[in-house]
Amino acid sequence: MPIRTRVTEMLGIEKPIIQAAMGWIARARLSSAVSNAGGMGIIETSSGELDAVKDEIVKMRDLTDKPFGVNVAQAFVRDPGIVQFVIDQGVKFVTTSAGDPMKYTSLLKRAGLTVFHVVPNLAGALRAVEAGVDGLIVEGGEGGGFKNPRDVASMVLIPLVCERVNIPVVAAGGIMDGRSMAAAFALGAEGVLMGTRILSSAESPVHHNWKEAIVNAEATDTVFLNRKGPGPALRALRTERTTRLEADGSPNIFEEFARTEDVYFGGDLEAGIALTGQVAGRITEVKPVGQIFEETMLEFERVLLRMQDMKR
Repeated sequence: MPIRTRVTEMLGIEKPIIQAAMGWIARARLSSAVSNAGGMGIIETSSGELDAVKDEIVKMRDLTDKPFGVNVAQAFVRDPGIVQFVIDQGVKFVTTSAGDPMKYTSLLKRAGLTVFHVVPNLAGALRAVEAGVDGLIVEGGEGGGFKNPRDVASMVLIPLVCERVNIPVVAAGGIMDGRSMAAAFALGAEGVLMGTRILSSAESPVHHNWKEAIVNAEATDTVFLNRKGPGPALRALRTERTTRLEADGSPNIFEEFARTEDVYFGGDLEAGIALTGQVAGRITEVKPVGQIFEETMLEFERVLLRMQDMKR
């Protein structure tokens, strides 16, 4: 059953699923698999490696003829030239995050790009609307990665925002299958963003140790770190290291990412922090992205039909 929403119409995608812009991970190998499966693949910039990002965009055009986008992670890429950089790559869709939507939205939109901004609360959503964004990615505190220290769960945040804005909302945080996608739509969303589910896919470039840890995780096997700062809060996989950080804190949370490549691609999960969402507790198998999306859409349809039957 084709699903048409304002998100699919705006972005020209078959399935209302967007991939999270995971630093160092969301590159052509993974993002092209997402686009080829009918979703919206996103290339990251949070690594700050813009020369590599440019190469990845070129690779994307070799690997897919489907739409894809780029994320502008403002806290990690502070060079104002990032806007012209994205425009010069011929990208048509941008997600902005980790910063004030007033900073780049008007420039991007004047260049003809579609802009969605990632928000963790209602105040951020209203400011993004004021900035003129085309859509919102509304991220609950369950999600992995960098977070607002005053986190709000998706079940509360998504309907709160949907009740107050008229632009399309993409739900993020806790989404990994058709059941959770249907729940997000019931709350008012018109699309979903998947991070941890795609992180653990067959095409994901991360080490199998991380994928195995996700598959074996309980719902309580993530930690919320650095709630009191300095720097951003974040949600990560529970390890001996992150359990200590949960208890003792860190004087500089960014120092914990000094050995990111050893964690992400070397499989040493104690060498740093493996950003992971609570939905890891529901993931039981590594699957190709195409299979994940196909099963998600089939389950989504079954849930909708079951809910319709309940009305009769």
